[in-house]
Amino acid sequence: MVDVEKAPGAGPREEPVRRADAEGCLAVAVRIPVRIVALVLVVPVRMVWDALAVVGRFLRDTVLRPVGRALGWLGRALFVWPLVALWRYGVVPLAKGVGRLGNVLLVVPAVWLYRWVLTPAGHVLARFLTWVGAVLAAIGRGLYAGLAWLARYLLVVPGAWLYRWVLTPVGHALARCGRGLAWCCGQVARGVGLVVTGAGFVLYWTVRVLLVLPALAVWRWVLVPVGRALAVVGREVADAVGHAWRIAGHVSRAVGRFLGTLLRWTVVEPVRWVYRSVLTPVGHAVRDAVLRPLAEAGRGAGRAVRQALASARLSVRQARADVRRMLFGEPAERQPVDRREPSAAETRTLGSSTTALTKD
Repeated sequence: MVDVEKAPGAGPREEPVRRADAEGCLAVAVRIPVRIVALVLVVPVRMVWDALAVVGRFLRDTVLRPVGRALGWLGRALFVWPLVALWRYGVVPLAKGVGRLGNVLLVVPAVWLYRWVLTPAGHVLARFLTWVGAVLAAIGRGLYAGLAWLARYLLVVPGAWLYRWVLTPVGHALARCGRGLAWCCGQVARGVGLVVTGAGFVLYWTVRVLLVLPALAVWRWVLVPVGRALAVVGREVADAVGHAWRIAGHVSRAVGRFLGTLLRWTVVEPVRWVYRSVLTPVGHAVRDAVLRPLAEAGRGAGRAVRQALASARLSVRQARADVRRMLFGEPAERQPVDRREPSAAETRTLGSSTTALTKD
């Protein structure tokens, strides 16, 4: 490999600009008809798309969003707030009560049982099991020693003798027979391998001549040119559709602005003029000539009614007091309670008997 160093001061490599005259005749021949057809087909689609987008935004702002807010508020009022209230004022207090009851009925007795019954019993049982384990370990060690001695002289010693004087000579004989058989099989496999190699060589060249070379020729001289032509056509179609979509956007925007201006000057401006020049003065006149006097009269009537009601309540209160005095007489006056406190002129001292405990 050869390392190519960048020359000092050289900027980043720029992509070569494709010249218009460097394109093939197929691209030039396909471009204009495809762009005309795409423009004729895409302009109505783009205008319908823009109209649907405007209608969708209008429905979203005027219908769907208020309906969604109302449904959200209704859902909160019907589901969220009752569930929150049920959780806060029903489930939580009930759970706290159940928790306290469970603590009193289950946890405290269980802790007492564990501390004063199970723990001492566990200590006693652990000591007993430790003693029993020590005894069983001693018995096990004795049994293990006896069994090990029996196994040594009943199994290991006869097995070693059998392996040394019987199995080893037989194994050597079988190994020699196996090596001879393996040599014979190797010779047979070598012959079979030569036959398979020759057959594979013949099959390889047969497949190469009958399939690979024709397929390669079809790929190189048929599929590649056709693919390049289809790629050019597809690129031109995609460019034409994009160009037509942008042009259709400009056309749709111009049509929309024209329709908006027409709607403004035929509907909005007349309605605004009628509202500003006719309805507003009429509304002000009705407000000043009718509504304000009616409001003042209503407020005056309300004040008169409130004063009449206050006078009636005062008269009823006085009549009740007069009837009570005629039936039961004047109420007895309360006598002042002597709290055994010295007057302001007297002075309380340590030697005087003016305190509450010593004054008689």
